[in-house]
Amino acid sequence: MRLTDCYNFHDFRRMAKRRLPGPIFDYIDGAADDEVTYRRNTAAFENCDLVPDVLRGVADVDMSVTVMGQKLAMPVYCSPTALQRLFHHQGERAVAAAAAKYGTMFGVSSLGTISLEEARQISSGPQVYQFYFHKDRGLNREMMARAKTAGVQAMMLTVDSITGGNRERDKRTGFSIPFKLNLAGMTQFAIKPSWAIGWLTHERFALPQLENHVKMDGGSLSISRYFTEMLDPSMSWNDVAEMVQAWGGQFCLKGIMSVEDAKRAVEIGCTGIVLSNHGGRQLDGSRSAFDQLAEIVDAVGDRIDVMMDGGVQRGTHVLKALSLGAKAVGLGRYYLFPLAAAGQPGVERALETMRTEIERGMKLMGCTSVSQLTRRNLRFRD
Repeated sequence: MRLTDCYNFHDFRRMAKRRLPGPIFDYIDGAADDEVTYRRNTAAFENCDLVPDVLRGVADVDMSVTVMGQKLAMPVYCSPTALQRLFHHQGERAVAAAAAKYGTMFGVSSLGTISLEEARQISSGPQVYQFYFHKDRGLNREMMARAKTAGVQAMMLTVDSITGGNRERDKRTGFSIPFKLNLAGMTQFAIKPSWAIGWLTHERFALPQLENHVKMDGGSLSISRYFTEMLDPSMSWNDVAEMVQAWGGQFCLKGIMSVEDAKRAVEIGCTGIVLSNHGGRQLDGSRSAFDQLAEIVDAVGDRIDVMMDGGVQRGTHVLKALSLGAKAVGLGRYYLFPLAAAGQPGVERALETMRTEIERGMKLMGCTSVSQLTRRNLRFRD
């Protein structure tokens, strides 16, 4: 299967599955418990129909948006995700370069595999730093100061991951960092030589944002242990308010799902929120972000930038979210599978595919700008 054979999310997923060892594919593809929320995230869009207008003169379409003071050339961005050089040796380098080429935002995670500083050298475009709140308050302060020095414009604090979700696929293979696999997991690595060659012929795997706090040369730090042992479940609104004040700039909370929490984010001075259930990887059975979007936009959309992620696989999904009032839409697995399949060319093809679908969809909806997408053009099924 070649990259030129990939025309949509499902094609990229199939190509990634052919290249990746099973444990790594399952880490990207898997979710919590019975993976109900993971499936529901995409299904939610299918309960909403588009009602297009015609004869509107749509020769030229402007799909740019402004979120948290940053202008994006298109209304989607690459959500920060962990461990990207595990999927492909280029990792965040590929994503940063591709996002810069398409004029959109990307982010580096606390569990990112290149440094914030290197990411800024690759792309001077819109960037966020996805931050976890650690028990070690000194680590929290250090990471914020480092992001400020690196020139990151917006902080994105993940608030739905104070403990790890029950990701049973990872348990079955023994997935952890460094690798400490069971026999079934090791067998999967042995039969995917192309990935192994890339892994063995490039620089040592590292977590630069945590390099002074997590030892990678001994023992095993599973992802679930990272969340359980290093993150602080006592994190409170007072803690976040102090961070917002200390940062003194664009500050976003990722993982907001209730109206009450959205209002509180406004009260403490946040400039953005991302409606998210972490791709179904945390609390299984939780509501989809798309299903929560309208009521949160109605409550706070005039006071804070509301974004969403989860289950987005098509340009029409993006149009539906924008029509409900989202300022921009985050992509996760949508770019991770093509990254795993083909590195930077894969991410670029995925972003080009999404850009083309959004532009085509806007023309067919009779809209020349994102601001013309409204709820008038939507109908929900019972």
